[in-house]
Amino acid sequence: MKTISIMVPTYNEEENVELLYEAIKEEFKKNIKNYKYEIVFIDNKSQDNTRDKIRKICKNDKNVKAIFNAHNFGQFNSPYYGILQTTGDCTITMCADFQDPIEMIPKFIKEWENGYKIVIGIKSKSKESKLMYGFRSLYYKLIKKFSDVEQIEHFTGFGLYDKDFVQVLRDLKDPEPYMRGIVAELGYERKEIEYVQPKRLHGKSSNNFMRLYDAAMVGITSYTKKEMHLITIFGFIVSLFSFVMAIAYLVLKLINWNDFNAGMAPLLIGMFFLGGIIIFLLGFIGEYISMINQRIMNRPLVVEEERINF
Repeated sequence: MKTISIMVPTYNEEENVELLYEAIKEEFKKNIKNYKYEIVFIDNKSQDNTRDKIRKICKNDKNVKAIFNAHNFGQFNSPYYGILQTTGDCTITMCADFQDPIEMIPKFIKEWENGYKIVIGIKSKSKESKLMYGFRSLYYKLIKKFSDVEQIEHFTGFGLYDKDFVQVLRDLKDPEPYMRGIVAELGYERKEIEYVQPKRLHGKSSNNFMRLYDAAMVGITSYTKKEMHLITIFGFIVSLFSFVMAIAYLVLKLINWNDFNAGMAPLLIGMFFLGGIIIFLLGFIGEYISMINQRIMNRPLVVEEERINF
């Protein structure tokens, strides 16, 4: 009998982990009877009772495994590392907050049985904030336009991955993995299934502006470079415009030496404009340099504090 691995990353999900475990187990009992299950929780240093509840689940069910990280290693590294620790014939990744619907699991498995090695969920709609969904849509369209690699809109990583693709991920050894881009760039032919994203069942999302910004910049710096060309072109245009304006002012001054008084306004406006552009571009280039620095340090994805049932 084949085994389906379910990988669930957690961070402060004490109200959800037990309910999610029971829901997954019930789904296998009713609709996925021909497979064994393996559930792998990887906890990113929760500050509540999430770990205690996971320990209790693991004690009562040896098919449930747990990895407790020594620190919070971010929203990309921890789930990616969790996938690498699964042992099933395929791995399904899903969040602990019930925003990835349980009922999608049989649909993923059916398409996997039909031959697809990657089956992913695509959010067609979301019951969360419409404003946030709109910003996400804008971001996906932006990165898709600037990337040389195909990008998948409204894909969060929720999906099924065959053990062959999991092995690809193991061999990749990427210290800063961006799963959404890796699936698009290196993945096998995939099946996309649309779903409506529900609200969180319990608790509050740990995402804030800086976390979302970091996530966006990982995607941009990993898979886009056209904007760097645009920055170079923009810099050249600004320089050319400044040079033409300087020549024009010089000519006007020579022709009307006594009557033409440009004053300090053009100089100050030009200084502030160019200063703002330079600061913005330096910050943008700095993001790329920071990403390069993180990659060449080649640190481990996570450092484990404890393992259970492995």
